[in-house]
Amino acid sequence: MMHRRTFLGAGFAGMSALAWPHLWAQNAPNFGAPTPPAVGFKKFKLGAMEIIALNDGAVRRPLGAEFVTNAALEEVKALLTSQNLPTDYIDIPFNPFVIVSGGQRFLIDTGFADNGPPTTGRLRANMAAAGLQPTDINHVIISHYHGDHILGLRNKDGSLVYPNATVHVPAPEHAFWTDDARMNAAPEAMRGAFMAARRSLGDLSGSKLNIFQPGTELAPGIGTMAAFGHTPGMTMVTAQSEGQSFMYLADLTNVPALFARNPDWAVAFDMDAAKARETRRAVFQRVVSQKMMVGGFHFPFPSMGTFQAAGNGYQFVPAA
Repeated sequence: MMHRRTFLGAGFAGMSALAWPHLWAQNAPNFGAPTPPAVGFKKFKLGAMEIIALNDGAVRRPLGAEFVTNAALEEVKALLTSQNLPTDYIDIPFNPFVIVSGGQRFLIDTGFADNGPPTTGRLRANMAAAGLQPTDINHVIISHYHGDHILGLRNKDGSLVYPNATVHVPAPEHAFWTDDARMNAAPEAMRGAFMAARRSLGDLSGSKLNIFQPGTELAPGIGTMAAFGHTPGMTMVTAQSEGQSFMYLADLTNVPALFARNPDWAVAFDMDAAKARETRRAVFQRVVSQKMMVGGFHFPFPSMGTFQAAGNGYQFVPAA
């Protein structure tokens, strides 16, 4: 299991540091800051549905040998060079999605709100530019409980960012991160992530919290699919309308230029690397064979497109 360094400090403001230390601690000013997209939203039609990609910002971290855990740094840099990408650092964007269907608005994952690094927290402004307010969101679907996906449920003061929304969470993911015995038995370096889950979900219950089994349909045309490995219960979201299909891949691949091109490589954030590799292979084969539109939380914005086979892996083709 991946170990995470904790940060000093307490309270809600410390959640992002506890939940995403690798990004926060290794953000490298000497490499500059990532450039945000000029327009931080992009709308796509999917039959009668609308899918909106939204950017919450990005972080830039140095590329070290620890990032890909089972390949030499020279191999990693060579693959990046072959795609005309930088080799000294990695930019990691954070891109939630909204599906508009049947008069309901489903936000998938949340970014950081005001709890994250200084180059994040852009979701609300980009949502407004797309014509949405937080009070317009009827449902929030959480793919997994890593901090960049759940911290945006609440503002730094603890208030709900989406007060009118039901929050849908995968049962195996919820069970893992809310298990007190598991948290108490975990290495000290892991406990911050457990606490982040508790603080983000807080006292949500009843109509505010829906704990679902992966594979469940959450609304007509909006389904879920298990994608375990990155975390114990990570779950993807699917949408189908008028013969068209879309799959939100969450963190199936952290950087498509690396982990789609070589699905057998493991990113440092994968909690079960072997299972994550198995899941990546199976999902990529499915989306390519079915020619599905996909979206990825960490893909280069606007983070939607398709995949095609390329060598031993797959190539992401951004949507126009």
